Amino acid sequence: MPRAPARTAGRVAASAAPAPRAAEVPPARTARPSHKPFTGLWWLRMLVMLAIWGTAACTAVLLWFTHDMPRPDQALNHTRRPAAAILAADGSLLATQGDMFGEVLRLRDMPAHLPAALLAIEDRRFREHFGLDPIGVARALYANLTAGDVVQGGSTLTQQLAKNLFLNAERSTRRKVQEAILALWLERRFSKDQLLEIYLNRVYLGGGAYGVDAAARLFFGVSARRVTLWQAAMLAGLPQAPSRTNPRTNPDGAMQRAAEVLRAMVDTGAITDTQREQAVAEMRLPARPGNGGGWFADWVMETVSARMPELTDVTVRATLDPRWQSAAEARLRGLIEREGTRANLSQGAVVVMDAATGAVRAMVSGRDYRGSPFNRVTDARRQPGSSFKPVYYLAALERGASPGDMVSDAPLRRGNWSPGNGRYRSRGEITLEDALAGSVNTAAVRVMDLAGGPQGARAMAIRLGIGARWPANGSLALGTGELTLLELTGAYAAMVNGGRRVVPHGIRQVLSDGRVQPHSPPAPEQVVSEASAAGMRRMLQAVVARGTGRAAGFPGLLIGGKTGTTQDYKDAWFIGFIGQGENALLIGIWLGNDHGEPMEEVSGGTLPARLFREIVEATR
Repeated sequence: MPRAPARTAGRVAASAAPAPRAAEVPPARTARPSHKPFTGLWWLRMLVMLAIWGTAACTAVLLWFTHDMPRPDQALNHTRRPAAAILAADGSLLATQGDMFGEVLRLRDMPAHLPAALLAIEDRRFREHFGLDPIGVARALYANLTAGDVVQGGSTLTQQLAKNLFLNAERSTRRKVQEAILALWLERRFSKDQLLEIYLNRVYLGGGAYGVDAAARLFFGVSARRVTLWQAAMLAGLPQAPSRTNPRTNPDGAMQRAAEVLRAMVDTGAITDTQREQAVAEMRLPARPGNGGGWFADWVMETVSARMPELTDVTVRATLDPRWQSAAEARLRGLIEREGTRANLSQGAVVVMDAATGAVRAMVSGRDYRGSPFNRVTDARRQPGSSFKPVYYLAALERGASPGDMVSDAPLRRGNWSPGNGRYRSRGEITLEDALAGSVNTAAVRVMDLAGGPQGARAMAIRLGIGARWPANGSLALGTGELTLLELTGAYAAMVNGGRRVVPHGIRQVLSDGRVQPHSPPAPEQVVSEASAAGMRRMLQAVVARGTGRAAGFPGLLIGGKTGTTQDYKDAWFIGFIGQGENALLIGIWLGNDHGEPMEEVSGGTLPARLFREIVEATR
């Protein structure tokens, strides 16, 4: 019988084997979780790790915010620039420069309405918060959202103090965080009264004044100990925008802000509405400083600033006379407003000077200092035209000529150059006095020959204090060099005061730390004879009496001077004097345009001479 296949036999054999015992069957495995449950120990470990990393992250953020923050204890040792105050001849404050600090006052030294005004407008919850005011921030946020604009701030007075003392004006998140940290430090270090005192004594209030006492003296001429209610309100309104509400530069804005502060004081109960109304009624517009004070102050400061590194606070007693300054400013501005369009005239300059000493009494270097601080009296170099003629006429007198000597007025030619006389008709020969009075050019060239030619004219100009460069030809007789109004006016002094050269100056005295500092201009120096000066003064009087300067005359006053007009009416001058002896005053006037555009037939004998008369009339 055939054998079964091996696979079948094997399967039968396997089936015939005995079944294994139950003990030998491996136990079934149960399902296990994929991770261990969160135990208390695991939570503790996680909290420790979060604390470590959180602390590190906070430290890093804090370091980033504060790495450039100043040390508060060192920043309290405030440093400042030396301050200079310029006083006019009558003692009134003319200008300031640098950082001005007044007397350090305690709260008990101030009238109660001064700190009350500050808190009413800046931080009503000052005595309740801890340096930061969440309620105030929320209130400001709501007000700004309601108005659709930023109308209210949430910074506390302590935050403002921190910013003013320690930080700059940068607006960034970093600076706000630093401000908050410093505010907390200040609140921890000082009491509320001390913080208020520091703020009132150190806050910047405009015009270079730091603290309420310096500002009160600057704006009102009184100590902060004696400020009235409306003055306190005006001071309290300054920290928010010192330049925009400065009482000297924007009196109207300052008064509006003061009225706002007074209303806030009523809201807080610091004053009654009756007191508010009375304060508003007493409010007076602070006197607006003259524009010319800016030009004069800049000129004086150039001299003082050179010595500031070796001095501390400086008080400069200046030579400027507010009466003459006001008259010169008003009359020049009025003339340009009346005649500017018709005459194509946009600028002018006036300087008033003591003939005996050179002390400058007024300086107006344009129609508006704020619009153009360029000093046209001291820095603008222009051709003087015929107003230069007295310089070499004086040189001719020094060489032996006299006002009554005769000189030809006939036409002449020097090479390719021939001076003209305009509408003047030649008479053959005229006196030197008539030649100057009528400003006859052909005669003037011959008078310069009597003075030694261009070289003699230049030598006399140097003797009189003029440092200009002059052409070395006959055109110098017509004033073709360039000089400043201050130089030319100063040169006329010797013709009026008996032959003594003066140095124009604006400083009478400099005080530093209560001591008088050595500062005095050179003494007048005799540079021409008294007889020659007297002859020149007589000739200048003839110019006004019967010559080109007749428009400058004023009844009952001794007046002399000389007109000057350059080619195409680009410049018009009148340099004149009033009075005699120690009381004689010089008034120098220039009219024109900064870029040399011709005027419409404006000569020295027209608008400049008229302006001279108007200024004199305004001071009578």
